[in-house]
Amino acid sequence: MILVLGLAALIWGIGHLTKAPKPLRWALLMVLFGAVILLHLVLPDGHPLRIATGGSAAFWLILLGFSAMVWVYRVGLAKLRSKAQAKEIPVTQNESLFAEGELSRYARHIVLRELGGPGQKKLKEAKVLVIGAGGLGSPALLYLAASGVGTIGVIDDDVVDAGNLQRQVIHSDDAIDTPKVFSAETRMKAVNPYLKVRPYKRRLSGDIAKELIADYDVVLDGTDNFDTRYLVNETAVALGKPLISGALSQWEGQVSVFDPANGGPCYQCIFASAPAPELAPSCAEAGVLGPLPGVVGSMMAVEAVKLITGAGAVLRGEMLIYDALWGETRKITLKKREGCPCCGG
Repeated sequence: MILVLGLAALIWGIGHLTKAPKPLRWALLMVLFGAVILLHLVLPDGHPLRIATGGSAAFWLILLGFSAMVWVYRVGLAKLRSKAQAKEIPVTQNESLFAEGELSRYARHIVLRELGGPGQKKLKEAKVLVIGAGGLGSPALLYLAASGVGTIGVIDDDVVDAGNLQRQVIHSDDAIDTPKVFSAETRMKAVNPYLKVRPYKRRLSGDIAKELIADYDVVLDGTDNFDTRYLVNETAVALGKPLISGALSQWEGQVSVFDPANGGPCYQCIFASAPAPELAPSCAEAGVLGPLPGVVGSMMAVEAVKLITGAGAVLRGEMLIYDALWGETRKITLKKREGCPCCGG
């Protein structure tokens, strides 16, 4: 037995010194073990060669089987590696989408199993429209920019006011009296100079809604105006675009994804008509906790990232409600409304 093992070690050592391929070395070992097994099968019991090689074929059969398994594994692994290397070629081509050094910015995304390089590429190629650069739009815009969304549009006709700064964190004191869309553009570019920002200083109206929204993949509605909400919903439904909607009231916020094109309800399925003004006062009238828009706006950005990359489960057909006063969250199911005048239910 020692003689055979020594011969096997010699074959492997010579192969290593001569840099012979490992598959060839494994093949020679299996030939050696096969020859020893053949001797045990042919020679009678008690033969000196059988005694010198262990006396029984059982050990060598086990060793040969193990060697064969290792050899098959290594050959299969080599084939898989060659296929993987072939598939890596398009990745280097995709890197041209990113500026030099840009990928290191998104390293924490790329290591996420659910995102990875393909997910970051989808974000880079995506176009997201944010309606409103106020309380909800501020954190959503900042996190979409930081996340690497390639093109972000923002539409708002308002200017920065001192009363906005308690919650609209994308704006600064020196931006007071500046149009919100330009203030937001400056801050987004400061966070991530690699993105494209499209500022629209005007109110979203019916004459431009369809043309504008058609150019984007995802729409975020952070307005507090019901006329605009219904207009955005109607246009998104007509174009088959997913709509991420957020809302605030004092200590409570809510976020949902309205996407009838993929089986979910639309905004009007849930809110058939606008409430009376006294039942839905604005933030200026009812007040709102400063950090609350940050929480809800960030959730809207999360849903946008998931929609674009296909990661996880978006809040399609669900509404997440966050109660900041009591530190509670709850989720309710939303269903299509039969006969909805907007999406048909």
